[in-house]
Amino acid sequence: MPPPAFLDPARLDLDHPIATRVEIDRVLPQRHEFSLLDAVLVCDQEKGVFAGYHDVKPDAWWTRAHIPGRPLFPGVLMIESAAQLSAFVYRAFTKRDVFLGFSGVDGVKYRGSVEPPCRFVIVGESRDVRPRRVITDLQGFVGQQMVFEARITGMPI
Repeated sequence: MPPPAFLDPARLDLDHPIATRVEIDRVLPQRHEFSLLDAVLVCDQEKGVFAGYHDVKPDAWWTRAHIPGRPLFPGVLMIESAAQLSAFVYRAFTKRDVFLGFSGVDGVKYRGSVEPPCRFVIVGESRDVRPRRVITDLQGFVGQQMVFEARITGMPI
């Protein structure tokens, strides 16, 4: 049984993001196929919660080869999408203009498949945000179903 959601995906305003791809591209260095974070919906430092999403498209670069005839959004790209949201939040919370790299991924669970087209909504909770390290717990949803969870640690490089 999945844990409780950090934020209820049904209560998120998907039509009014606080940061779109344009603003995200000003903060994160990923480009082209690896620019996975499409919007940031919530970034509440006081409560330590945040949310964003990635639109999983049927013509994405990986769909042709990752299970031909039944494309599945790869788990590593779920992790990468969540890590990009964590990096955005780290920069917003600390106001530091640095590149944040992975230093750990723990407790990953895949609880369902993600098939295009869909919106992969990521919600998170900050566990420890310091200038030299950030630890976030993240959950991924398609609709109301939790399909992913992980703890991601990042460090400025």
